[in-house]
Amino acid sequence: MNPFQLDIEGLENKARSIRRKIIRLNADSPAGGHTGADLSQVEIVTSLYFRLLNCAPDRVTDDTRDIYIQSKGHAAGGYYCCLAEAGYFPEDWLPTYQHNDSKLPGHPVRQKTPGVELNTGALGHGLPVAVGLALAAKRDGSPRKVYVLTGDGELAEGSNWEAALVAAHYKLDNLIVINDKNKLQLAGTTESIMRTDPLDKKWQAFGFHVAQCDGNNVASIVETLEGLKAQGQPNVVIANTTKGAGVSFIAGRPEWHHRVPKGEEVELALKELADV
Repeated sequence: MNPFQLDIEGLENKARSIRRKIIRLNADSPAGGHTGADLSQVEIVTSLYFRLLNCAPDRVTDDTRDIYIQSKGHAAGGYYCCLAEAGYFPEDWLPTYQHNDSKLPGHPVRQKTPGVELNTGALGHGLPVAVGLALAAKRDGSPRKVYVLTGDGELAEGSNWEAALVAAHYKLDNLIVINDKNKLQLAGTTESIMRTDPLDKKWQAFGFHVAQCDGNNVASIVETLEGLKAQGQPNVVIANTTKGAGVSFIAGRPEWHHRVPKGEEVELALKELADV
């Protein structure tokens, strides 16, 4: 059971708090960060950690816990802010992000950060491991579900589609793939750099049950994920998001892929994200 089980208003408040942490975290990092990707995923990770995942900070070794894999490892900053908010490690770790000897490196590392299930960063690796974990859970009769968050640009990696074939072959309906479809990668659009659409038809052709939601709306995410049923095939949720969502001068701007707010930008962003 999830220890928080927040309602929609509670999730919205958590998402706003996590966004504020992301702005401060990236602004203070000596090695920069991936602000746009951090912000696009906020409602997704918030909905998972504060309502949907059967896991908790005191159950990180529980064999029945749900597993979450952050395959888009470059968005580690946003992931860390969510884990800190959920109590997996002290919030005073956040200002050490990417500093020397920090427990919060630039990509998730299981051996360093409590709550991290898999070392990620080389894109296309998260889904294959998630498939293996889901298959093992099936064979062990475990009730756990395995969730994995990928970027849409990440789907250009062929390892994802090899893993998708395996997931469908073994009917892994305990696997939930969430595509953070923010339509930007690196310095441009996925459409111009490496077209991945139509994603829904691709996943269907690979044997997945496909659902879609507004990935920057917690009510839409919760309704979609809670509505998934075990039906003898793996699930994918295409979460339509905006890269940099929540801050007007960052949202939808490709230059914020690896840019961080500085000076007046920090104050402007925090003002937009103030409690209402």
